[in-house]
Amino acid sequence: MTAKELFNQIKRKQSFLCVGLDTELTKIPEHLLTREDPMFEFNKKIIEATNDLAIAYKFNLAFYEVHGAAGWNSLVKTIKYLKAHHPEIFIIADAKRGDIASTARMYAKTYFHSLGCDAVTVSPYLGQDSIAPYLQYEDKWTILLAITSNESFKDFQLIENKQTGNRLFEDVVLQSMHWGSDANMMYVVGATHPEYFAAVRRHAPHHFLLVPGVGEQGGSLQKVAEHGLNDRCGLIVNSSRGIIYADITGNFAVEARKRAQKLQQEMKALLTAKGLI
Repeated sequence: MTAKELFNQIKRKQSFLCVGLDTELTKIPEHLLTREDPMFEFNKKIIEATNDLAIAYKFNLAFYEVHGAAGWNSLVKTIKYLKAHHPEIFIIADAKRGDIASTARMYAKTYFHSLGCDAVTVSPYLGQDSIAPYLQYEDKWTILLAITSNESFKDFQLIENKQTGNRLFEDVVLQSMHWGSDANMMYVVGATHPEYFAAVRRHAPHHFLLVPGVGEQGGSLQKVAEHGLNDRCGLIVNSSRGIIYADITGNFAVEARKRAQKLQQEMKALLTAKGLI
């Protein structure tokens, strides 16, 4: 998917919402557990309830890999379902992979060729040759970790470069800018740390940012938009638990839609105020 296609979807749906399908068998409604593939059935219901409100779905692979072959099969079925029924949706493999080039080539082939995802999250800390294999795929996106949404992000990401005064996350963005472009590379910037959005935008004004942490983690959509929005939106804001586990009864899909619609309406207002729709 190209940046133009992604922005067109944002304008059409008046939304930059990504729904995170971090599906746990212990949290989905009990009545689904009798189905042949409970994870797929849950994902399918969430997708059908929210696909007109969301521009993307993000799969945190750990929630599928923990179940071995069965979990991987649920992931594959869900992605195939999305591509068959909602081909406009942007599909993110949240893998956070980071390894040497020969291994990275296999990861890239897995997510882009075998699974058919549009994007994958990666760690940049092994350097350019560990990222280059992902960037070889046309109309695919590599999403580099910059500022993560967890509490311990400051252990390393805020370390100051004594020569330049930049913090480590800024050096990551600056150093990686020439590896790819704003047509095939994004950055992860957590909504739980909105004070760093201005710095990221100063270095990467035109790139899309994948923003976790809105919802259960307490991130503010308003604060993210204040410094994160650019002239083609430039944001993909993810909410996982806050949407998919809004209810655990037979009414779960209806409640998930309500949560997604609330965020979509807030996003519509922000896009309108920015003059993007």
